[in-house]
Parts: sequence; structure tokens; C-alpha cells
Amino acid sequence: MMGGGSDLDDAFRWLCEKGDGGDFLILRAHGGNDYNSYVNGLCKTNSVATLIIPNRHAAENPRVTEIIEKAEAIFIAGGDQSRYVNFWKGTPVEEAINAHLGAGRPIGGTSAGLAVLGQFVYGCLQDKPHDADLASPEVLADPYIKRVTLVRDFLKVPGLENVLTDSHFAKRDRMGRSLGFLSRIVADGWSKAPREIAIDEKSALLVESDGSAKVVGPGRGVYFLQVAETPQICKPDAPLTIRDVAVYHSPDRSTFNVKAWKGEGGQAYTISVESGKIHTSRPADAIY
Repeated sequence: MMGGGSDLDDAFRWLCEKGDGGDFLILRAHGGNDYNSYVNGLCKTNSVATLIIPNRHAAENPRVTEIIEKAEAIFIAGGDQSRYVNFWKGTPVEEAINAHLGAGRPIGGTSAGLAVLGQFVYGCLQDKPHDADLASPEVLADPYIKRVTLVRDFLKVPGLENVLTDSHFAKRDRMGRSLGFLSRIVADGWSKAPREIAIDEKSALLVESDGSAKVVGPGRGVYFLQVAETPQICKPDAPLTIRDVAVYHSPDRSTFNVKAWKGEGGQAYTISVESGKIHTSRPADAIY
């Protein structure tokens, strides 16, 4: 699970190993096959290929499903997660990826490809797939603005139930919008205590099947969030208020267990929002 920015060799080598050197498949909705030479240069695999699925018509093609079914490892590239949600959700592509996961085969993603791995997903606007990045102040001021489009139950990644995933976290200052997303998940009745795995650029989280994980990469690491109580104010046309969200920051080479939701080598703190303004238990109110 990579947070975007520069790709991390260690993360790709790890995913190749989990695929036992079999067929490595990169999935995209747009773009080219530039990952093919990169992965071939890092790993010994049976094959490396990129499959671009640019619309729902392509996602209904039986040949596309057949290719996915034969992959030993799947990697979902970055780009625009609204394409993945709008083009693949409710199609045989979704079914094939979930069958891959159900068989215990590995998956990875970066940026938008990471954002769709959790049970809860920020899907971006369906009618504006290339809209500007949704900023934290917008969500803190009103968690119900039209641009907050959340979906659930797209991919069924073991260990990521009840989890929202996000990328470019500290680099693009996404803490505020994450707190808004988590509050919406509670307020809309999806979960009483949702969690989030938020990964910064140039960082990755490598998660084993037993839930144990390690952080790699020179970025600012991974932030694990969990809602402790129902938001005090989360409604349309009103700034957000939510208190005592638990945060655990895991830097490079630290470890975390996503099943036990407990880490070593990182730092725990709490974060609250009062009338749209963030406060933390850290010195100088540091968010990251």
C-alpha cells in the first residue's frame, strides 16, 4: 500500500515475492504500460503486463476477466479513483479482483490505487472526474458539501474491513478531510468506530496475511486513525466538531498490526476538531 509520489523498489519487490514470481498484473483505467519495464527490472516473474480498463463496456469483456483471474499478483496504479469506482464497481472486473483476494492472492496499489483498497472510499465526483484536489478546509467547514462522495464495499481486502484508505497524506495536508470523511461514515450510520490508514508520499505499508505490517520509505510514514466517539456536530451547512480521534503515527521501519490495531516504534496522540478547527495533544498543536 503506497502513498503516491515516487515508487518504492522495496514495496514492489515485496509484492512480487508474495506472488511467488508468477504473473504480475498492473491494472489501470487510463495511462500506459510504463510499469512493465520497471517491474521487470526489479523482479523475477513469469510475466509482467498492464491491463487498461477505461470504461464499463471494457469491464464487461470476458477476456478482461480471464486475464485478471490468471494473475498471481495485482497492482492498481495511481490516477483517478473515480474512474475505478465508476468504471469497475458492479462489473465482472470487481468480481474478478475480489475472487483474487478471496483466494488469498496479494494485491497492492499506489495513490488512487491505494484509495480504493479500503472498505470505505472517497470516490471523487462522478460528473467531474478531473476536479481539483478536495482540500481539508472545505470538508472541515461542511462535511456534507457535494464534493464529499463516499462509497463502500467496492473491494474486499482482508484486514481492511471498516477501514478508509488515503494517500499523499501529509504532503497534501489531508488530515482535515479525513476527519470529515470518518465523521460522515459515523453520522451516516455506516460504522460506529471507523478506522483509517493514511499513507504519505514516498511511504508504503507492507501488510502480511496475519495483519502484521511494516512501514518502508523515506516519506513521513503512515497515520492510523480511529474514531473514539460520535461526532458532536456533523451535519450539512455546519463546521465539523469531533473530539478525541486516536492517531498513531508510524515512521519508516516501524511496525503496526492492522488486526490488533497496535503499533511499535511510532507515536500515539489524539486529534479533535472544534467548529472546523483542528487541535491535537501534541506540542504546538502539531497535526503531522
